Parts: sequence; structure tokens; C-alpha cells
Amino acid sequence: MRRASIARAVTAIAAALVAATAAATPASPATAEAGIVPIIPVPASISPRAGSFIVRAGTPIYTSGDAAAARIAAYFADLLQRTHAIALAVRRLPPPRAPAAVTPQTALPTPAIVFRLDPQAPGTSSESYQIDVSPERVLVSARDYHGLFYGAVTLWDLCSVPIRGGELALAATLITDTPRFRWRGLMLDSARHFQSPEFVMRYIDWMALHKLNVFGWHLTDDQGWRLAIRKYPRLTSVGAWRVPAGAAQRDIDPATGRPRLYGGFYSQDDVRHIVAYARERYVTIVPEIDMPGHATAAIVAYPRLGVTDDPPRVVPADWGIFPNLYNVEESTFGFLEDVLAEVMELFPGKYIHIGGDEAVKDQWKASPQVQARMRELGVPNENALQGYFTRRMGKYLVAHGRRMIGWDEILEGGVPDGTAVMSWRGVDGAIAAAAAGHDAVLSPAPTLYLDNRQGTGPEEPPGRGEVVSLERVYRFDPLPGPLAAAAEHVLGVQANLWTEHVRLEERAAYMTWPRAAALAEIGWSPAERRDFADFQRRLPLAFDRYRALGIHFSGTVFEAPHTVGPWERHMSQDLTPCTDKLVLNLEDDAPLQGPRAVFLIDIENPCWMLRVADLARATRLTAAVGQVPFNFQIGRDIDAIRLRAPRTPAGELEVRVDGCEGEPLAVLGLAPAAGNDAVTVLPPLVLPPAVRSLQGAHTLCFTFTQRTLDPLWTIDWLQLSP
Repeated sequence: MRRASIARAVTAIAAALVAATAAATPASPATAEAGIVPIIPVPASISPRAGSFIVRAGTPIYTSGDAAAARIAAYFADLLQRTHAIALAVRRLPPPRAPAAVTPQTALPTPAIVFRLDPQAPGTSSESYQIDVSPERVLVSARDYHGLFYGAVTLWDLCSVPIRGGELALAATLITDTPRFRWRGLMLDSARHFQSPEFVMRYIDWMALHKLNVFGWHLTDDQGWRLAIRKYPRLTSVGAWRVPAGAAQRDIDPATGRPRLYGGFYSQDDVRHIVAYARERYVTIVPEIDMPGHATAAIVAYPRLGVTDDPPRVVPADWGIFPNLYNVEESTFGFLEDVLAEVMELFPGKYIHIGGDEAVKDQWKASPQVQARMRELGVPNENALQGYFTRRMGKYLVAHGRRMIGWDEILEGGVPDGTAVMSWRGVDGAIAAAAAGHDAVLSPAPTLYLDNRQGTGPEEPPGRGEVVSLERVYRFDPLPGPLAAAAEHVLGVQANLWTEHVRLEERAAYMTWPRAAALAEIGWSPAERRDFADFQRRLPLAFDRYRALGIHFSGTVFEAPHTVGPWERHMSQDLTPCTDKLVLNLEDDAPLQGPRAVFLIDIENPCWMLRVADLARATRLTAAVGQVPFNFQIGRDIDAIRLRAPRTPAGELEVRVDGCEGEPLAVLGLAPAAGNDAVTVLPPLVLPPAVRSLQGAHTLCFTFTQRTLDPLWTIDWLQLSP
């Protein structure tokens, strides 16, 4: 990235706003049904009243005149212009005739929309607000600018009603609202796949519109270091770039004669601009700098940070858990403190995330230097060594006025007082943290992991194979069992979008929305106000707003269940994996440009079943197959993967009936696909009489033969013909 990227970001966002304005459409009368309150997340209290307030071009918006209130009012006016093409002007309230802390409501202008700070406004949180809609005026009041901003967002939601004659009729109502939790977060993984600053800012925009207030930013990992650090420039000049796995390695850059590198990073100017942008939307950014594991990119850039005598030499394109940890020398702690010093300069929020997850200790166990260091420190084992590592980083952050947060593994080695824990391995980490007096954020996999599929259809983008539906997210209980009694230690909730398999920005948006809207309601709304059926009724109006703002989202919640007829193509997503070891919805690595196939596959057991097949009437089988690179770090689990011996050099697709063992009843040779990185349709196979003689419904099992795991054969689609 360069300094010019900031200017490009501003220009791109301005262009996006113009495009969204041109495409803006008002809420459809078909969806704006009477009785539906078009607000997500649902407010704490809504009291309907008689009458309505008319919003039309020229309706004035008044504020007290201070810059922050005026900016919030202008934000609302801009949203209304972009989504409803109604232009409103922001004006300053006239000063009161008599000295008073608050202008009396009777002195407010009519008809008008008024945004006003009011120390007497209801609610104890800085994010609380009240909206009073009467036929005379709309009054948005709050004790703090945070609440005033959320009042503006809710008022924009209320405007999701039909436009008639260029006017909006807002039903008179009184809304009093306050959040359930302080931490309502979304995490975006920019380490595995780099997203542009423009997209990051749009993502923050969309968060703010749902009253999500913490943006977790995953900036470093094995596959990339994305944050520029002045003192260590190789972190980004080396650590931010890699060669993708598979076919992309044959994409040669003519300027270097080497494979074209993939990656990117955020300059410090980029970060300052993004932080300021988030601050205006009342979103706090929590950066994550992973340690002691997920450190490969940093070790490639600076090999002295590693443990072994033969450190990794290139930033990897594999997914999974690498064994590479930082060593525990004083110089390495100095490096990490230098990095955190620059991180704290850029990110003014209270929390710094230090990761701490999935730190495989094999290198520490095998290293004489690390073992000697453990004896020097009086540390009994490697888990305790990670505890020492974490406590040391925590003390450094506390000394500089910050607070450490990490994934729940940090509890295993002990953490200092004041540390917060993000519970991702279910809710047990939060329960343990609360019992030990630590604050916790609930972020359990798989329910709040947005890289999981939302549905079973073949149109779902790449991701993890488990289905985490919108309803499953919505029904998550953030205070289960023991946590209900320790609610004071639960800061809130966070959903995470890991991007190993989410390569494109539009897919990142699709995987986030509307599941993040469900998260917003979990984090904001009172438990007794949450109702999934009501949430579904409000969604079409939210989707209208998404379309107007250009938010790419998943509408599968309103689609009929995906079904396939017996003689139609069965995509890999329509088949059933034979096991559930590590099921992924993987994107093909070819072609380099244009659409790519997506394969559902258990990478630890590539085996598929077609559950119901009418073999008595089937005469032939057609299959389309592809190959994907086996770029997965799965530790010792790789030794358990079974490869079936091929009969020919290219291998075969084998078909068995009512079981996956024994002799296959049909075999398709893979020679036609051997030289193709993309999908190949194999010549149709006429089913042998032994298959066609079977009566009734049967299950077909499909497996491949091959000598090596890389590349891995996979099914794209199958079709039986009658």
C-alpha cells in the first residue's frame, strides 16, 4: 500500500455512495406491512401513539449546533438521501431565550426532526437513547453522542416505509432503548486474504448501522502480516506476500520470471484513516497481533524470531495449524514490545488482542535453547511457558494503559488480573474466565463463526462445510447455565469471519449479512424481546436497506429448501460426505480469472454418497471432477488419510453400491482430467447390467484412487440418466 491509498479510499467510497444513491429504492409497500416495526436490533421499549409525522424534502433537521451532534444529524440526512432520495438540510437550533441546560421541548421548532443531547434522557448507558415521534416533530435525545448516533440509526430504520408522493409517514411512537451488552463485535480476518481499505471502511459502516460497536481486526497470521511497522519493514515487504497454492503457482510475473505474488498490507496512514472513520461511527477497533503461535509470516521476515535452526523461508499458502512459534529470548520479547508500541500508537482503544490460540508446543519441547530458558525462568512445562509469555505481554500493555484480551487457550497457562478472555471453543472458556474473575466475550465456534455455510445449496460460496443458519445464530444464548449467575463478567458477543476460504470481498459481505444482524439483536436487545419469527418479518425491510446501500447479502432464509430430482445434476453439495472429519466447501484453484467451481469435500476422507438412486431405471452415469491442492496443515491427522491404489497412472473414480468397501461395480478413468486444473466432464459411463439389475432405491458411494494427496481429486457434479 502507498499513501495514495487513502485518497483512493475516499474517492472509492464517494463513488460507491453515488452509485448507491442512483440505485436506491424505497421500501416496497409489499414488505412494509402494518404492525411490523422495521428496526434491527429490536429496541427495548416501543410504545405506539396516535397520528404520524410526515417527512418530505425540505423537512428541517435541527441540532444544538456542536460539531459532533451536527455530524450525527448529517449522517442521518445522508442515509435518507441515499436510500429514499429525500434531501433534508441540517440547521442549528436557536439559542434559548433564558439560560437553561436543555431547551424545553415546548420551545422546539415544528415540524422538524431534532437531535439533542439531554442529561435527563432515560437510560444509564452512554449508548442509550430515546426517540419521540409525534405529529408535530421527531425528537431524538440521548445523554451521550454514542446514544445520539444510535438514535439516528434507529430513526433511519423507522423510515423503511412506503414513499407516497415523495413523502414518508412515520407512525407516532415512543422508543426508549439501551443495549444489553457493552461488546457487540464482528471480527474480520485480513491476514489470510487482504481486503482493501475501502472495503474495511464499508464493513465498519454496515456494522454501525446495526449498532455493532467493536471491530476485531485480525492483522497477522501464518499466511500474512498486514500491518506496517516502521521499525521492522520486512514484516510487510516480505511477510505480506505469498504465492498461492495450486495452479496460481504457474502464473508467472513477466517482470520477475517468478510466480506472481499475492497479498497486500495497510500502511500506517491507511490505519489512521480507518480508525478515524470508525470513531465517527462509534466503532472501536481491536487489533489482533497473534503470539506465540500463528507466527510464520513474521518468522519468514525475521528468522531470528523462530525456534528451529531451519526456519521457514517463504510465507506459506497452506491453511491449518503450523508448528512455528516465537522463541522466548529477550530479543524476541523486545521485538514484540516494539511492535505493540506502534500498534498502540495507531489504535487508541482500550483492548489489544494477542491471540494465544493453537500454539502447538512441539518446537518448544524439542529445542535445547527453549528448554534451557525454561529452567532459567523456573517454568515447569510448555503450557506454563506460554503463560509466562502471555503475562509478560499483558504487563507491558497494562504499563501503557491498555488491557489484554486473548483466545481462551491463554487461561491454560494463567493470565494476569485484568485480562479479558474471548471464548471460541464453545462457552467453557467464558465460564472458566468468569469463575476466575476475568471478563469474557462469547465467540463460540461454530455458531458464531461466519466462515461456515449458511445453507446446503450449491450457490453457497466457499467456506467451512458445517451449516450455520441464520436461525442457529439468532437462537444462540449468550448467558447459558453458570454464566447467568456471572453476567457481570460477560462483556458481550462477537462473531468471527475467518477468511481462509473467503477470498473475495463480496463473499465476505455475503457470509456476514444477515447473520451479523442476528448477532446485533443478540448483543443489543433484551432477551425477552427476541423472537425469531418477528425477526424474520423485519428482515425484508432490512434487505431493502441492504440493496439500497449496495450490501451483498444472503437471502437464503426466504428460499425454499434445496432439492434435486433423481435425473438432475447432483452437485457435490447435494451429496453426503461419507464422514464428518474435516468437511470444507472448497473453491477450485482454476481458472486464474473468472468463475471457479466450489466442491464440498471431507479432505480427510474424500468420499461421497448419493443416498437415493433408482438404479433399475438408470442407464448411464456422467461425472464432472476437479482437483484441488492439498494445502492443509492438519498435524498427525494426515497419517490417517487412506489412499486407494490406482489401476492406471491417472487414477479412477470408483462407484460402489450400498457400501464403500469391496469391489467397485463401476469405474470411470480420470485420464481425460489429468492435465486440467479446472473441472472436467468425464465421458459418460454405461452402467453394467449388474448395477441395472438392482431393484428399488440404493445408495451409491464414490471414491477416488490416487497415489498422492496433492492434488486431491474431488467431485463437482454427478448425473444419472434414465
